[in-house]
Amino acid sequence: MGWNNWKLKAMAFFLLSAVLLAGCGNKMKDGYYTAEMAEFSHGWKEYVCIQVKDDTIVSAEFNAKDASGFIKAWDNEYMRNMGTDTGNYPNQYTREYVRQLIEGQKETEVATMTGATHSGDNFRKLIPVVIEQARKGDSTTAQVE
Repeated sequence: MGWNNWKLKAMAFFLLSAVLLAGCGNKMKDGYYTAEMAEFSHGWKEYVCIQVKDDTIVSAEFNAKDASGFIKAWDNEYMRNMGTDTGNYPNQYTREYVRQLIEGQKETEVATMTGATHSGDNFRKLIPVVIEQARKGDSTTAQVE
């Protein structure tokens, strides 16, 4: 009976080890990771940057920049015009999309906000790519088509 007990423990150990090793590939590595759209759209290139600690996204930034590096959420004129037209503006919807990411983590399903459909679509494209960067521990900026 001792031999069977030992075999059972050994099989359990190897099974547990295999499960744990398989799960390691899904874990995100600590660090900062960025993905950005490959092309500018309407003068802006959207990007997302995340900070990962202990397999958790602890902070994130989603925004857009123009060719000079100026950040869309800093453009007060753009904010006033968009806010008047749609009731929404970059400083508002970028924070909301980030909130959804922090809450949903790797399983984020973004609810698109009125007036920010294009940005929401790009955010949906960027998230799986930046998470994959974090899983690989690759801190280079990923380009997304």
